[in-house]
Amino acid sequence: MNADDVRVPRAQAGSSPQHLLTTVLGEYLDSSDADLPSTAVIAILREFGISESSARAALSRLVKRGLIATRRKGRSPVYHLTPQAIAKHRSRMRHFLNFGSHPVPWTGEWVLASFSVPNTGQASRHALRRSLTALGFVGLYDSVWIRPGSDAAPAREALHDLLHRVEGARWSVLHVRFDEEAGPHGPASAYDLTSLASAYSSFIEQYAELRTAARNGEVDPARALVARTSAMDSWRKFADIDPDLPPHLLPGSWPRREARETFLDIHTTLGSLAQARLVEVATPHWPDAASWITHFQASRDPSRPEPTGGKHCSGPLAG
Repeated sequence: MNADDVRVPRAQAGSSPQHLLTTVLGEYLDSSDADLPSTAVIAILREFGISESSARAALSRLVKRGLIATRRKGRSPVYHLTPQAIAKHRSRMRHFLNFGSHPVPWTGEWVLASFSVPNTGQASRHALRRSLTALGFVGLYDSVWIRPGSDAAPAREALHDLLHRVEGARWSVLHVRFDEEAGPHGPASAYDLTSLASAYSSFIEQYAELRTAARNGEVDPARALVARTSAMDSWRKFADIDPDLPPHLLPGSWPRREARETFLDIHTTLGSLAQARLVEVATPHWPDAASWITHFQASRDPSRPEPTGGKHCSGPLAG
């Protein structure tokens, strides 16, 4: 099994216990050698209002997904992150924490996927649309989908996997350039940038008070853990839904930079406090907690985010 085989729970409105546990593990543990008792997990999730039965169910589901595994230590089994999950977490943390840090170099190139599916293949058509959306594509027209950049391999693979058994289906993947990128019939018109800008502005407003409190040292460790996790869970969704278009295709006063600064202030300032609270609640059930619990740190530079604070953290993220 490699990192790509690990199935991370999909983001959703109002985090489920398993999604919340995935966020916490990804943020604060960075070694597959850490032996994590279930009682420590229950105590940690209790900080977020999660019941014991829901916490145990979340553990069970993450075992099935390949994120964590069990091993025997003394009389009771303990849980640990798998090496594949560590690699996946680190890759995703790098993506979330560096997202929006600097404009992507723009070559003017787009990947275009075009397909024709007969009425008998409607299920495959719907599955393909879901797959292309997950790959960052958007529908320019009904069966013409685009995304910025030049990496066409994922689209080719998705089209082949979903349509090659559908009789009468046809598809093509092309590299294209638009004569009028920003015009009313150009690629920018395919995106709902108004709604995305509104979501960024709502994020800024939602976390403005917390940002100020964090800057002023007015957040205690218990609040820091819950609030920092909430901010991360909210921010990470933008990395999945923002197509990261070049600046000349974005409206004026694009709010992503301010949203990123808001997130970084909270995430950076509250990191040590949140880590301290985790150690506090886990130690009665896990005496070695302070040696293993860490937290990721981002930079505005952007330098690579890396875990910090635990005695056994794995070191800087690879670039």
